[in-house]
Amino acid sequence: MELLGERWSLLVMRELFFGPKRFSELRAGLPGLSATVLTQRLEGLEAAGVVRRIRMPPPVSAQLYALTDWGLESAPIFQALGRWAARSPAHDPTLAFSASSLMLSLGAMFSPALAGELAARIGFRLGHEEFLVTIGDGAIAARKTPFEDADLILEGPPRLLAAAIYGGQPWAALEATGEVRLAGDRALADRLARLFPLPEKAPQTFL
Repeated sequence: MELLGERWSLLVMRELFFGPKRFSELRAGLPGLSATVLTQRLEGLEAAGVVRRIRMPPPVSAQLYALTDWGLESAPIFQALGRWAARSPAHDPTLAFSASSLMLSLGAMFSPALAGELAARIGFRLGHEEFLVTIGDGAIAARKTPFEDADLILEGPPRLLAAAIYGGQPWAALEATGEVRLAGDRALADRLARLFPLPEKAPQTFL
């Protein structure tokens, strides 16, 4: 907590797990975070050795922020926190949900037992970001990368895709909104809702 206990620090790290980002991209993934506070958190994380700066050469000439190798080692901590936080009785699924949040949550909630011998490549188009999720040998891996083909391609806002994967919303109903598009193996899409079971809610206690 001495390293990461400042408000927003963990969320800034979350947004960097799948690759370097510009300052503006970090702000877009963290609604409500001011430019001043983001600058402070990045400086603090850099001083702690968790984040590093990358200067892209011309013609890009942009400054990016990325997790260090040591920073990336914290991935299991984020998955454990995700599973723990999902048990909160006060969890509000309508809050902002970034692309990085969705990808990390898939790793946290994936059930190898329910996946069995499934082998699949699933492409996610989340705004301007593309991710390829690979399931096989009882494991799941997600990486940010352009893809040309996949067994299933899901496109739409992370919050709506999560509504189907975690909330059991029918894909057809989400497609009807015009915000979600699905291509490829529809049976695989239906199966996704059974591969990522949410943990039971913690019991509510009242004083």
